[in-house]
Amino acid sequence: MGAEVGDPEGKPRRVRMTPGARRVLEAAERLFYEHGIHAVGVDLIAAEAGVTKKTLYDRFGSKEQIVVEYLAGRDERWRELLAGRLEEAGDGAPARIEAVFEASRAWSARYGARGCGMINAHAEIGDPAHPAYPVITGQKRWMLDLFTGLAREIDAVGADRLARTLMLLHEGALVAHGVGIVPDPFGSALDQVRELLGR
Repeated sequence: MGAEVGDPEGKPRRVRMTPGARRVLEAAERLFYEHGIHAVGVDLIAAEAGVTKKTLYDRFGSKEQIVVEYLAGRDERWRELLAGRLEEAGDGAPARIEAVFEASRAWSARYGARGCGMINAHAEIGDPAHPAYPVITGQKRWMLDLFTGLAREIDAVGADRLARTLMLLHEGALVAHGVGIVPDPFGSALDQVRELLGR
């Protein structure tokens, strides 16, 4: 198995990427997102990546570890995009909250035609013992924490309630985007956010 990257804070184990491992992961990311995690087997991933199954298992050890890398990679890219949008928005909490929704709209237009990868994965991975489960729930907890921190800048007393409302609007927009029956769900969510914030 490939060399593993540990984390003292208990985050999921990660694999160091070789060129072969990167090809496997690129193929798996596309296939998992387009077809679902359970529908895609290691034979197909290996074939799409142009590697042998032995190489795949040497690098990752299991399909479950490939799923961890797929979801953790999406999460890292999302956080990077969001950090840039939040920085551009400046210091005001209302503007930064709006920036989260605008970032999600941009992300979904580019990477999320089938909706949120984490929500989609959670529909298939309901077992907390699965190594990818903490990646999914950790990403959503991180988003709630972000909204809570921003909400505290606006209303220290009602911050938790405001954060939960923002989170539900955000997650609802992600799901609606993936389903494709609500036109501009992020715009609709932003209208509700602005009403909540009195903007």
